[in-house]
Formats: sequence, C-alpha cells, structure tokens
Amino acid sequence: MKTRILAFGGVIIIGAIIVVYMTSLQQQKRLLPILNPNEINPSLVDSSLQQKGIGHLISPFNLIDQDGNSVNESIIDNKIVITDFFFTTCPSICPKMTSQLKRVHDYFIDNDNIIILSHTVWPEVDSVSVLKDYSLQYEANNDRWKFLTGMKVHLYDLARKSYFVAPSIEDTNFKHGDENDFVHTENVVLIDSKKRIRSYYDGTEKLEIDNLILDIEALLLKKQD
Repeated sequence: MKTRILAFGGVIIIGAIIVVYMTSLQQQKRLLPILNPNEINPSLVDSSLQQKGIGHLISPFNLIDQDGNSVNESIIDNKIVITDFFFTTCPSICPKMTSQLKRVHDYFIDNDNIIILSHTVWPEVDSVSVLKDYSLQYEANNDRWKFLTGMKVHLYDLARKSYFVAPSIEDTNFKHGDENDFVHTENVVLIDSKKRIRSYYDGTEKLEIDNLILDIEALLLKKQD
C-alpha cells in the first residue's frame, strides 16, 4: 500500500513538472511584435502619426497619482507597463476592466518590474482623493498600480497620440481635451521595458486578460528585443 502511495505521489510530481515545462514552452513561443503607428488600426492613430513605421515610444508625461505625488515617465523606466483609461463613476466597461486589471495586479504583486497605469478620462470629477478611494476599493499597491489624473488635454493627448486607444474626432490633428470631448475605451495596452507598444487587449474580457498575463510572462522570460 505504501509503495502504491509513493508511486501515485511520483506520478503527481512528474505531472506537475510536465505542466510547468509545457507552460514554459508556451511562453517561449509567444512572439510579440513591436507595434508602430502604421501597424495599428488607423482609426485609433492621429493622422500626423499614421505613416510612422519605426521608433514609436510612449511620450513623456507629467501626471499626479492617487497619493497626490507628481509622476513622470521615469516611473516606467525599465518596467513592463499595462495601461488603461477609465473613470471612477463609469457604470459599464470600467468596473469590468478594473476588476480584470486587479487580477494582473495580484498575479504579479511581488514583481517590481511591472507597473499598471490607469488614467482617468474625467479629471474634473476624479480628484486625487476620489482616485485614492477607488484604489482602496481594489486594494491596489501604490507602487504597482498608479491611478493617474492631470490636465485633461494632456491625458487625452496620451490616449490618442501615445497609446493609441481611442479614435480621434473631427480634425485629427486638433489638440482635443475640451469639455465636449470624452474618451471611453475598453483597450488595454502592453508596453515593454523600452517603452514600446507590444499588444492590445479588450480589458473587459477574462480570456483577453489571461493572454495579457501570458504575454507579460513571455516578456519577462525572454526579455524580447
């Protein structure tokens, strides 16, 4: 009987090793392109950038986090970045998206090479204190998950000309962000440690975020160029 138990335990261990090995192989096979503006849906790309085929990087930024700290692009230096745009009172896609990003946050909570940036699209309402309360609802680690506000025109410029998550409106070269402009998108963006766009995901879909987690692991594993 004891021999059978030991044999059964051995099978479980071997099975676990096989699963880990297959998962590792799967991650190594995940090849993520480096996306430039001319490879992204043109409806999401400002007309001034649609022909850019090389060298696109996330633009410098100056924003404020949920603790009232001024932050700039240095917080993403050498980090893998997951980005979305939301507002705290959104009754539809935003709660789904934030709940899915909570999964990513928790999964990589011990990895300081990863950071999530959630930008409000309604800074008139989403003050620092409102963002702080929202972050507490999701038990966000302040170093791992930044909820960001700032000048609306700057936030919208980042959405449309840096991350390419929302369509431009009317004159695509016009600098939007006035009181009549509003961004509402389910797009989540994966940025590598060199500030390059690697992939997009529907942040409301569990399977899409499962793929995001696998893609992050692939970037960590292979340190893809």
